[in-house]
Amino acid sequence: MIEYNNKRFLIVDDFTDFRSALTGMLRQMGVAHIDAAVNGEEALALCRKHTYDVILHDYNLGKGKNGQQVLEELHHDKLLSPHCIFIIISAESSQAMVMAALECEPDSYLTKPFNLASLQQRLDKLIAMKTVLHPVLDAQMRADHMAVLEACAAVIAAHPRYAPQCRRHQVTALAALGRRQDQERLLRSLISERPLPWALVALADLLRESGQLDHALTLYQDGIRQFPLIPALYDGLAATELARGNHEEAQQHLQQGLRISPNSLQRQERMGQIAQRNNDHEQAARAFRQAVDLGRNSLFRNPDNHLNLASSLTAQAGDGALGQRAVAEIRQTLGELDKTWRDDPALSVRSRLMQARTLDKSGHATEARRLAEQVAADVAQLESFFDAEVALQVAGQLRDLDQAGSADAVLATCAEMYGDDPEVLADIARHTDNPDILAAGSQALEWNRQAIRLYQQKNYAEALQRFRQALASQPRNISFALNTAQSLLRLIAADPKPELLAECERCLQQADGMPSNDHRRERYRKLRERLEQL
Repeated sequence: MIEYNNKRFLIVDDFTDFRSALTGMLRQMGVAHIDAAVNGEEALALCRKHTYDVILHDYNLGKGKNGQQVLEELHHDKLLSPHCIFIIISAESSQAMVMAALECEPDSYLTKPFNLASLQQRLDKLIAMKTVLHPVLDAQMRADHMAVLEACAAVIAAHPRYAPQCRRHQVTALAALGRRQDQERLLRSLISERPLPWALVALADLLRESGQLDHALTLYQDGIRQFPLIPALYDGLAATELARGNHEEAQQHLQQGLRISPNSLQRQERMGQIAQRNNDHEQAARAFRQAVDLGRNSLFRNPDNHLNLASSLTAQAGDGALGQRAVAEIRQTLGELDKTWRDDPALSVRSRLMQARTLDKSGHATEARRLAEQVAADVAQLESFFDAEVALQVAGQLRDLDQAGSADAVLATCAEMYGDDPEVLADIARHTDNPDILAAGSQALEWNRQAIRLYQQKNYAEALQRFRQALASQPRNISFALNTAQSLLRLIAADPKPELLAECERCLQQADGMPSNDHRRERYRKLRERLEQL
């Protein structure tokens, strides 16, 4: 018999009558501690104050966040203990809504109306399971992956009925430990016993990420034949075709996934990006329009979706003029972006460049050039720079608007910051053949290569001198700044001279100008932590 009187519940629903009815059911079960919220923001605020054993959350709360978005934010902000049971409730039963709810992986899903008996039966099973899995979930909370494996083995031996749940925790722990072969072996064993959808997806993803594209493709296809309503299989199939260079096939597979579950923000974003690459501007506009709409109350709201929607609408016009309807939608989209991200100068620059392009395509060439000149001046004054992909887009837009000098300046900065990446340099070469831009960092790259070899040989003092030369030649290069900081930290550990500490701080300050989505941000964070510990 489960003791409900010592458990804390949270009910989230915008209808007073339903909250009252659900509270009544819980009282009959002996629940003493019940909080209630009428919207997602209230639910998040309560979760920041209290730890709940069970959250019963309506999916659709009208305006504001829905249940899926609340659950995503609870996970992101680490407000949801793995011991907590999160159940999504809804009166709606459309496939799109149900799939959206299930894709965010709540512990369970309840369809209204339900009675006391069905509610208690569902809760009894979930609480019993979480009670048995308590040592596994405790280890998961501590991020002790070896302890997760040990706890799973113990639970499987004592309670075989919960082996499927433990196997999934084992796969996750093996992945975190980097034990790829063991992870693959376990997944293959599970699939040979019973083709579980999550295991099929996990194994196919593992094969794809390791470059075994043909094997991954076959596994995704086999999975779809057995489980045609699992959108993650279509996502994986699309990603595999994309890696094989088959962009049109990737778009088709992603479209199949969207037919099953269209309310996924990330899936709509990927569709828009692939459709743009395929010059299918009509499909791109539809996808980015959906992404903008889905993102309004989401933690994952992305300003690039607004810009990409505006770009796709403009591209739909081809060589012709933009129609009034398209112009109105672009203005509304960019207006929303400017209002929501008003404190981001780089986004303001990109928004106004898109406005200039819209003016140009709608027959206002003089006004477009005037705005482009203002934006070009603002680009030169930006304190932080764009990521490489955006920088290339901005350079192309400036050139199209007769701002060739500013376009070259953006490309030169891009080459300085990211020119140590051969792929970025190749992309820059597709935008310009200016040797002053393309060859500006060649000597610095050579010094950096020499320094890396010296560092690997543990000749740290000489490596530092070469890294310093590279950074002095290309002071905005992020990798050079991080490499110099790492070399300094190596020497500081043995001899913490104040001047070396100050130099390391300057290097990290230089690197801090990287965009927030730069893949080197984690390395920067770790170096910063090491410096602060000295």
